[in-house]
Amino acid sequence: MNPEELLNEGNQPKKESPLKSLEVDLKLFSESLREVAVEIMVEGLSAYPIFIAHQHELKLGELILDKAELNTEWSIHASTLEEFVERGIVKKELKQRFIDNYKNAHDFMCVFVVVPEGANFVFFPYNKE
Repeated sequence: MNPEELLNEGNQPKKESPLKSLEVDLKLFSESLREVAVEIMVEGLSAYPIFIAHQHELKLGELILDKAELNTEWSIHASTLEEFVERGIVKKELKQRFIDNYKNAHDFMCVFVVVPEGANFVFFPYNKE
């Protein structure tokens, strides 16, 4: 490997972060995702809805937006804090810390972003009406 490749210099364009395309998709489906979050809360399923954004196969939550059907970059699943604790993604002893950091579900979507390098929680604001 040449040093230029390590420094991303030369003719190679810098690879754009996949999070840019996620932002586009989240803005596009903001209202639909807010409706799903409110439905999860109103039906008493959870006070802590979580959306899972991914680009590969994933068996967590329920598929609500399929990238293949919608011709988008990301698929979105709907889940809850309770499922995350049950599946061991959020450890039981850290559940309260998660709740303390959880933002208002009417203003922000909680998104668990899964990429090849790992996964993390992001709070993304819903579009203003």
